[in-house]
Amino acid sequence: MCGIVGYIGDREAYPVLINGLKRLEYRGYDSAGISVYNGKSVIYKKKGKVSDLEKFVSGKKINGKLGIGHTRWATHGEPNDVNAHPHVSFHKKFILIHNGIIENYARLRERLENRGIKFVSETDTEVLVNLIEYIYEKGNVSAEIAVRLALSKVVGAYGLVIICNDEPDKLIAARKGSPLVIGVGNEEYFIASDATPIVEYTKSVIYLNDNDVAIIKKDELVLKTVSNNTQTPRIQQLDLDIGDIDKSGYEHFMLKEIFEQPRSILDTFRGRVSNKPVDLRLGGLYDVMPKILKANRIIIIGCGTSWHAGLVGEYLFEDLARVSVEVEYASEFRYRNPIINKDDIVIAISQSGETADTLAAIKMAREAGAIVLGICNVVGSSIPRETDGGVYTHAGPEIGVASTKAFTAQVTVLAMMAIIVGKEKGFISKEQHIDLINELIKIPGKIEKILSQDSKFKEIASLYKHANNFLYLGRGYFFPVALEGALKLKEISYIHAEGYPAAEMKHGPIALIDEKMPVVVIAAKDSSYEKIVSNIQEVKARNGIVIAVVTEGDKVIRELADHVLEIPEANIVFSALLAVIPLQLLSYHIAVMRGCNVDQPRNLAKSVTVE
Repeated sequence: MCGIVGYIGDREAYPVLINGLKRLEYRGYDSAGISVYNGKSVIYKKKGKVSDLEKFVSGKKINGKLGIGHTRWATHGEPNDVNAHPHVSFHKKFILIHNGIIENYARLRERLENRGIKFVSETDTEVLVNLIEYIYEKGNVSAEIAVRLALSKVVGAYGLVIICNDEPDKLIAARKGSPLVIGVGNEEYFIASDATPIVEYTKSVIYLNDNDVAIIKKDELVLKTVSNNTQTPRIQQLDLDIGDIDKSGYEHFMLKEIFEQPRSILDTFRGRVSNKPVDLRLGGLYDVMPKILKANRIIIIGCGTSWHAGLVGEYLFEDLARVSVEVEYASEFRYRNPIINKDDIVIAISQSGETADTLAAIKMAREAGAIVLGICNVVGSSIPRETDGGVYTHAGPEIGVASTKAFTAQVTVLAMMAIIVGKEKGFISKEQHIDLINELIKIPGKIEKILSQDSKFKEIASLYKHANNFLYLGRGYFFPVALEGALKLKEISYIHAEGYPAAEMKHGPIALIDEKMPVVVIAAKDSSYEKIVSNIQEVKARNGIVIAVVTEGDKVIRELADHVLEIPEANIVFSALLAVIPLQLLSYHIAVMRGCNVDQPRNLAKSVTVE
């Protein structure tokens, strides 16, 4: 991984490529490079940002109507100019950019070295481009056949685009486990790892499936499989506007996306919720609802923030639908030899719909016979195509690497699912059903009220921007919020932070508390309110600093805490949607004050498409 862009047509390729790489910067990367063909291929690549590549290319002749570009997030080999993409084959016949990991690269490299091929980088990608060239030369075959034969010999994941200098009228793109989308223009095609570099040129796109190989000329696209079966391309329309991927006057994408949450939650339930008559429908679950209602167990899988949303979902389904729920890290689930029954429902959560570990877990669950549902944000991504049903969040593009509106949109979907299942199973009365839907409709307005206090969150951030450690505590629905708050702080400010169930503080973390330790306690009123008050008293008895998220009008905790962040009162079912907002803003302001790049935190990538 991380970012791919390609172009073939009548435009100058370089502006399309460099602009596309800038659109892909949000995915996280450590180096960038481009190759353009105009009678011969030129390659420029540089460790660092796309702006460093631009400076390096400045003044150089780089004309051509065909080209490829890449932003790299290091997997094999350190970040440097040599390991950056594109990579060129030994005899310079092929140039390749690649997202993913070739797992058997070491064995392939040894075989190629034994045949006299020399390597200059440490990457698995250079192995692949040399394998293609070796087959091309020894087999005296076309570039397309060489690519397909090479891909039949590799183990791993790839999204790749290739230039063959002997056949310079085409690009070859292929995908397995790493997303690729092709934009269809008027006698031109755009290739990218997601739609953000494409949307300003066309809204007609083709999403490649696993094992697809596309042979692309400026006026023709042929789609095959690795095994040479011809496919019919399916052209879809992007539900994305160029304004969705601009900062719209905000300093950072992350801040914009935090402030978009009233709208993104509204968009998530818009058309699915009505108040005259009061009703709630999720069309993506219609066909599988009978099996959901019969399920004895729901397994929720996800990674990072999506896993935290899944933990909230556990409380929701057990509270409202009285069904047993397990929440699993997708990365552990697939390797743990889990027990999966045919009457289990597996819910996979992913913002991008391309998370490699989650996709692998989905395939395992389906092979075991379980019904698999997806919750994701990106229409046309892999998870919706791999699942039996599901729900799009409709949160809009999330450019900031640290997820914010993705979390609240995912929790919104999980709440709607739990309400529907609870009502159908008879655990929610008609009156409760009406009350819950009416409360959901009010949530965007309540978040607006929290966001209006931003200056207060910024003031508190200024007091603790130099802290070395934070502890986050919560009970019940607020425990996953504590985990999510700690994750946000770690991701963007590089401050060590941990989230715990508040009752577990006494079983270890209390040893860390002193006058230098800020402790963020999510203490909005619920059934465990008195217990959380006791936890705060325990922190204060050890001179800890307490920053408390409380329900408006709370007087008890206000007397105990050093700082309070108020949220409106709400049904506990939706409380996580409110309580997480102050923690997002607190993390954001601390990170900005520390001089961190909040949109592109170090070492992180937006879509983790490798295992």
